[in-house]
Amino acid sequence: MARAAALVLLVPVSGLMAFSAAAQDANPDWYEQTPLNAGLDAPPEGIDRDSPRSTMRNFLAAANANDFERAAHFLNLSEIPPEAQSRVGPEAAQKLAQVIERQVWVDWADLSSRPDAMIEVAGSSDPLAGEPRRNIPIATLQADNIPLDIRLARYRAEDGPKVWLFTPQTVRNVPPLYDVYGPRRYETYIPESLMREFSGLWLWEWIALPVLGALTLLLGWGARNVVLRLSNRTHRGWLSAALERSGLPLAMLVMATFVQILLHFVLSFSGPVNSILRPILTLLMVWGVGMAMLRVVDAILRRVTLRFVGDIDDKRSADERELYTSIYALRRLIVLVMVGFAIVIIMNWLNLFDTVGMALLASAGVLTVIAGIAGQAVLGNIMASLQIAFAKPVRIGDSVLFEGDWAYVEAIYYTFLRLRTWDHRRIVVPVTYFVSKPFENWSVTEAKMMKVVKLTLDHRADVSILRNKFEELIAADDDILDQDETGAYTYATNHGPEGLEVSFFAMMPDPSTGWSAQSRLREDFLAWIAAEHADWWPRERVMGAEGDEDRQGGAAAAE
Repeated sequence: MARAAALVLLVPVSGLMAFSAAAQDANPDWYEQTPLNAGLDAPPEGIDRDSPRSTMRNFLAAANANDFERAAHFLNLSEIPPEAQSRVGPEAAQKLAQVIERQVWVDWADLSSRPDAMIEVAGSSDPLAGEPRRNIPIATLQADNIPLDIRLARYRAEDGPKVWLFTPQTVRNVPPLYDVYGPRRYETYIPESLMREFSGLWLWEWIALPVLGALTLLLGWGARNVVLRLSNRTHRGWLSAALERSGLPLAMLVMATFVQILLHFVLSFSGPVNSILRPILTLLMVWGVGMAMLRVVDAILRRVTLRFVGDIDDKRSADERELYTSIYALRRLIVLVMVGFAIVIIMNWLNLFDTVGMALLASAGVLTVIAGIAGQAVLGNIMASLQIAFAKPVRIGDSVLFEGDWAYVEAIYYTFLRLRTWDHRRIVVPVTYFVSKPFENWSVTEAKMMKVVKLTLDHRADVSILRNKFEELIAADDDILDQDETGAYTYATNHGPEGLEVSFFAMMPDPSTGWSAQSRLREDFLAWIAAEHADWWPRERVMGAEGDEDRQGGAAAAE
């Protein structure tokens, strides 16, 4: 028994070695294969295997007619012992046909009808354009995370005709592919009357697809309602917000998972349906997981922000504003990483690396130019946003004077900043425009700043009295920092025909508090001057015959 098993193992291996040696010495337009399917009967009369298209078409036609003995002649069974080819060949043909019908959307336009399979499209970027081919891929399918190929190749046995057959490698891949993509056990309950093809799909598919769509939507609606109810019942604020915002992504994930389970264990649709469903389900699953995770991260970051930072304004310390900015930067990095992982996962699941990856590398220069022109503004804003996130020339909560508007930096996104003005207007500025213009950051190191109150008074105003009054006013105002530590100054800063300009300088804890305190100081000074030194108001003077007299004083004296 062991000897027989060893012989069975030896024969395929020896056959494979003989095939490999023959392939290396073959004509570049075909593979020399001797013998070719010696265990099968002579090919039926009128069998057409002259081109890839004719081989695929006639193979599927024979399989649809349940003539699997005929279909076996389209396989290269060189790895099967000759005495077993008549038994294994029809069985492998039946399984391969079902795998192709269920999982492969055959692109007939891409299957050459030429015996040499030459690519003859004018202007084609394919490096094999204009050259004959002897091996072409049909599809690559995953079985237990292993990519398995379905290929056609051109063979000739001795002086026989050159024919296109499914490769020995494809025949070897049939059992694992059939285990994964073959008919499910519940398909045996489908009536034979519904197993007929109509407009490219089986009749039962036209019935099952609308029913499956309705059930999936109903399940998604139920899943979303469950998530929202859990959100209302939980007592943790961040968890409630995360569940509420994750309702739709989680519903999409449940819907996609349900359809995936159904396709894996219950039903297996035909190639056209799978070609559409598979990428859609993959995208929905990746999007659902990614968005749900992002919403949870957003809720956690918001909770951290409210706990350790609070409201956004310049009253917060520089460390707190820097923490808030770092949180926003962390969110943007998480989004970039998740998008990158999603793209890699989708391309891997859909086997796009082999088909798209090399094409992208080959056209990297063209794509770079196109992306640079079409996405210059977007990419520039993203890079500038990351620059702000790491260099922090401005932070969330900083007070800035930008193009004449005093505002707080309320949010920093990928492509724009949102500024909140003192009167609660919102200014949306592209990031590149913001960083390319000069602006004043009043909170870059600390929030406190010097404010000045300027009064224009009569020339006879006593600055020393004004200085003493100013010191009394700032000592009584709790919003003004201690003048002994920060300094408070009174100076005559200008003198002219209009009068004497006196400036009062005081250190304020932050711009918003400083604006209010500055206004109060001005009001208190005006009230004090009006009550105590009304003669200090500025007035116009005229030169009379007896000397200078102010216009109002002269009129009063005359009265």
